[in-house]
Amino acid sequence: MSPTVDFTYTDEQLELRGVLRKYLAAHSPESVVRELMDSAGGYDRAQWKDLADQLGLQGLLVPEEYGGLGLGATELGVVMEELGAHLACLPFLSTSVLATTVLLSADGEAAAAWLPGIVAGEVTATVAVTEGRGAWDPAAITTEAVPACGGRYLVTGVKTFVPDGHTADLVLVAARSGGELLLLAVEADTPGLSRHPHSTMDQTRRFATLEFGGAPATPIGGDAAKALDRAHHVALAALSAEQVGGAQRCLDMAVEYAKNRFQFGRPIGSFQAIKHKCADLLILIEAARAASAFALWSADADAEGLPLAAAMAKVTCSEAFFRAAADNIQIHGGIGFTWEHPAHLYFKRAKSSELLWGDPALHRERISRLLELTV
Repeated sequence: MSPTVDFTYTDEQLELRGVLRKYLAAHSPESVVRELMDSAGGYDRAQWKDLADQLGLQGLLVPEEYGGLGLGATELGVVMEELGAHLACLPFLSTSVLATTVLLSADGEAAAAWLPGIVAGEVTATVAVTEGRGAWDPAAITTEAVPACGGRYLVTGVKTFVPDGHTADLVLVAARSGGELLLLAVEADTPGLSRHPHSTMDQTRRFATLEFGGAPATPIGGDAAKALDRAHHVALAALSAEQVGGAQRCLDMAVEYAKNRFQFGRPIGSFQAIKHKCADLLILIEAARAASAFALWSADADAEGLPLAAAMAKVTCSEAFFRAAADNIQIHGGIGFTWEHPAHLYFKRAKSSELLWGDPALHRERISRLLELTV
């Protein structure tokens, strides 16, 4: 008998959404987002600590034994939607989704060493997997780890498009040692590690190239391949929720503008073309919301079905967000293209998110393989 899937939010989940929405409205308005876009780090470390102290979001997926909240992916989706709606400049996806998921798959010693610091907002972390053009493909990893004294390794190689790699206190790097795939912890101040921020179109989300020149690293244990596979799919599910939040905000902005912008003595929202455009967006976004919710549910309840659900969510949510961001600019007209208006910020985030960890075409191919269809 198939398990029951209920996408109705509980009172606790709705309360979490309300509290976070209020916090972000006060601490992450457009003015703050623009300030952080121009900053070297891309986020405010004091705000990151305050978020941990006030809401404890960094410990959302972390079990209570490590000081976390011990919640699930559905609650993660609630949080990611709000972060996406506000374009929050925070290393949440890299630290509290990617790195945390990897550490939860590691041995108990590594989890105990790093998760409490992440929960407290004292440590930011990221996962360095991609190389070359940035495809998430563990089979293509060429970074080498050579055994050294004391059970440690020396890591040599280059990782590209590492989220928040220029500021992370902890880097969990995927490397090979004699053909074996390993995950190793490298601290930010480790000799032999150099970090180079990327210049990106979307300034609200930062990436970096990390060069390892014999950097000392500590293995974190566990099955590296399985840990990376789960982290990848959980991150895709989380990203899809963020895209839903951004798409919904674009639609809300467009509708509000259409109700208040008058042409020929009437609000432009009364014109059939605008009505149809907004209605089409609503349908796309609701479909994306359902796909995202199913991927998040799968992360908690159906590990076997998660890869397919995550790929489907990435396709659906990427296309919905990009369409919503583009149509939002069109409905706003000339003002939507200007630097002063936030519409272009959502457009850039939509394009960046569409490409992150594979565009829709790549994930459609993955879906066909998972379903054993002919491409």
